[in-house]
Amino acid sequence: MITLQSKLPNVGTTIFTVMSALALEKNAVNLGQGFPDFDCDPRLVEAVTRAMQQGKNQYPPMPGVPVLREAVAAKIVALYGRSYSAATEITITAGATQAILTIILAVVHPGDEVIVLEPCYDSYVPNIELAGGVPVRVPLTPGTFRPDFAKIAAALSFKTRAIIVNSPHNPSGTVWTAAEMRQLEALLAPTNVLLISDEVYEHMVFDGQKHQSAAMFAGLAERAFVVSSFGKTYHVTGWKVGYVAAPVALTHEFRKVHQFNVFTVNTPVQFGLAEYMANQGAYLKLPEFYQEKRDFFRAGLKDSKFRLLPCEGTYFQCVDTSAINNLKEADFCQWLTSEIGVAAIPLSAFYGEGFDQQVVRFCFAKTTATLQLALDKLQRL
Repeated sequence: MITLQSKLPNVGTTIFTVMSALALEKNAVNLGQGFPDFDCDPRLVEAVTRAMQQGKNQYPPMPGVPVLREAVAAKIVALYGRSYSAATEITITAGATQAILTIILAVVHPGDEVIVLEPCYDSYVPNIELAGGVPVRVPLTPGTFRPDFAKIAAALSFKTRAIIVNSPHNPSGTVWTAAEMRQLEALLAPTNVLLISDEVYEHMVFDGQKHQSAAMFAGLAERAFVVSSFGKTYHVTGWKVGYVAAPVALTHEFRKVHQFNVFTVNTPVQFGLAEYMANQGAYLKLPEFYQEKRDFFRAGLKDSKFRLLPCEGTYFQCVDTSAINNLKEADFCQWLTSEIGVAAIPLSAFYGEGFDQQVVRFCFAKTTATLQLALDKLQRL
């Protein structure tokens, strides 16, 4: 019998897999995993098809096809006022998850500390551990999920290599303000700490707010890897295409790992995305599109026993379940799926120590029919 010493001994089956399997078993409405149940714009599929038919099916350049990198650079300068070189500062990736792993492998050395703000996306900590780094968990303020800069400052040390910030935030739906970004900028100014800015929900910010990209703040941009996702923006999560924008020196190190990690990304999809990006309305109108879904879902729950937490961005709605029963979050999600017929995700799954606040997360990136079906079930509570 061959035995292996696991590099990730504490990693098992994710809660997303568990809840999706249970939802399938119970024929429940799956508002757990964060992906749309509707199709993308047919024009995007047509653009990719044209690229295939035109023979654009061989390896592209390692950093991505130039026309797509140029389109990304143009978008960033138009929205956030910072100019990145398409040639040396923009890299197309196999989704944001690969981008984040590659960043961490490129810059984190054994023993380096990386600050993560909990609750956080489940890939961050395993990525750090695979690089031999040490994750330093700093909690966002319970209830509001706003950054606690006193706790972040206390976590900084001479071993700190990077901090990961995610805004708009999964799972809470919180959006960092300009003042908070400036406070982070001031806190990091005297340090050599890098910023990994996970901005995959950048185009899902509601109620007239503006996404505060790290690219907008000179002191952050000079130390930041800015990560985004075409999958989230264009409703094609299964295509797994994203990008990283970073200064030349950071991009140089990133690409060293990227070339041996995935080398490059699906060629016809890159050309299709480049063509489709000319339609700026596809992302400029996204806040309105998802705010309508958010408002519909929240209106359907306002008279229920769920206490709705603020949702400033993303396509996730968190709710407090304490008025319904005293079950812990994971048990509540199991009960909700099995007995009520709607799957959700416990927020405790996004904490290293399973911190339980009796808060669960729903995904509202669904058709109106799906959301109404879920609401019909949830309103029984």
